[in-house]
Amino acid sequence: MTAQDFKDSLEIIGQQYVGGIPKKELFSLAKEFQNMSLEEVAALLRSENDDHRLGAVSILDWKARNKKTTLEEKQHVYKAYLDNHQYIDNWGMVDRAAPYVVGGYLFGKDKTPLYDLAKSQNPMERRTAIVSTYYFIRKNEIDDTFKIAEILVNDKEHFVQTAVGSWIREAGKRDEERLKLFLDKHAATMPRVTLRFAIEKFNAELRKYYLGLAK
Repeated sequence: MTAQDFKDSLEIIGQQYVGGIPKKELFSLAKEFQNMSLEEVAALLRSENDDHRLGAVSILDWKARNKKTTLEEKQHVYKAYLDNHQYIDNWGMVDRAAPYVVGGYLFGKDKTPLYDLAKSQNPMERRTAIVSTYYFIRKNEIDDTFKIAEILVNDKEHFVQTAVGSWIREAGKRDEERLKLFLDKHAATMPRVTLRFAIEKFNAELRKYYLGLAK
């Protein structure tokens, strides 16, 4: 399986659709190519075509999710993601792969790499930092989500703001009081979009309260 094989297969699929290939079809094809070598995945990631690059991170995602993938192989998948992050340059690519490729690998390990990413100059690396914690949330571990959110709470980049709001909201489903404490501290100064995403599941009265704190 090569990067060119994937491109050729995707082109054939694309002939069936007007206006672009549905994500469902792209993800399904990526699953068929999950045994592609990481060298070929990296080559696919370097494509200027958005579908090719989304396909590449989807292959990484399928590799990370596969129960037959060894811990050593997951480490290589994780490293391939980070080493090629300059090509993972939009929020859809980050959200597709970061939870299992990065979060899944770091679960139960030293989380320092996430905190380093949270301080990156690259906004998509900062998004990876918070989005990766979704795997931890699923395992009922929310500390890192809120700690990374503390670093990113006043980020200037829109797609980091939306991620912070979304992921503290998800963590808040596991511990609403922890979310309220975070908002009590930051609601008055955090970006409006971050706040709106964070309080999305609150009742109307509570949403009004926190929106009223915002400047």
